[in-house]
Amino acid sequence: MLSDILPTGFEIGVQAGGVKPGDVVAVIGAGPVGLAAVMTAGLCGAATVIAVNLDPSRLEQAFDFGATHTVVSGSPDWREQILALTDGAGADVAIEAVGVPETFAMAVDVVRPGGRVANVGVHGRSVELHLEDLWIRNISISMGLVNTSSTAMLLRLVTQHKVQADKFATHHFSFDEFPAAYDTFTRAAETKALKVIISRQPEADE
Repeated sequence: MLSDILPTGFEIGVQAGGVKPGDVVAVIGAGPVGLAAVMTAGLCGAATVIAVNLDPSRLEQAFDFGATHTVVSGSPDWREQILALTDGAGADVAIEAVGVPETFAMAVDVVRPGGRVANVGVHGRSVELHLEDLWIRNISISMGLVNTSSTAMLLRLVTQHKVQADKFATHHFSFDEFPAAYDTFTRAAETKALKVIISRQPEADE
């Protein structure tokens, strides 16, 4: 958790997005990295954190990670719901944590004028960038690969119980339960799995 998802959500999402005290943050995508951004947005003082996702069960989990509001992205009025939570202005920071053109477009669509879009998702397809619309809104866009410079700090916060990394480990299995672990992870929408932990069984003489 501390070598990948937490520093990715924090560094590429929260820090690169310039989240500051009082900000409204919309996180598009409530997978583990998106939830890491949700969890760590509060470290920089975000006042409102809106988790946006297709799966309602992931949104239920998002509250446990620090989301103040959730929006089902498949709803016809998803954009209007987000705007209603921001007095019609849009989010100060929109964090894209999926990596598909549609979710990047959503992030750009809900950020306020003068706001910031932090692209965290790894995109495998081309994404349209409508500069003809963005320039007059003064939108800043950031992206990048995590360098884990925040891991030591996050580790200190974990040891002080201020960041609860163990929340991501939703299911535990032993080595002889590999098939069940894979089955649980592939049915994440049903099982509510985030991260599956596989541990070595103790030896008989240990």
